[in-house]
Amino acid sequence: MVNRMRATRSHRNNRRSHHALDAARMSACSKCGAPHQNHHICMTCGSYNGRTVLDLTAKATAKAKKIAAAKKK
Repeated sequence: MVNRMRATRSHRNNRRSHHALDAARMSACSKCGAPHQNHHICMTCGSYNGRTVLDLTAKATAKAKKIAAAKKK
């Protein structure tokens, strides 16, 4: 049995032409100049919209202490 209303390759592919993903939009951080995603915190310096939101230096020192403690054991 043959499908009468078959979607041809060209019709199927025309429909799927809008399914492609766009690349993420990136901005330069106003403090450090590193690229970050629009409307997101800069993960290099922890700032958003010109003010510091995350204290990444405290996180880095805590992580270093944890690694040093694990090496001692």
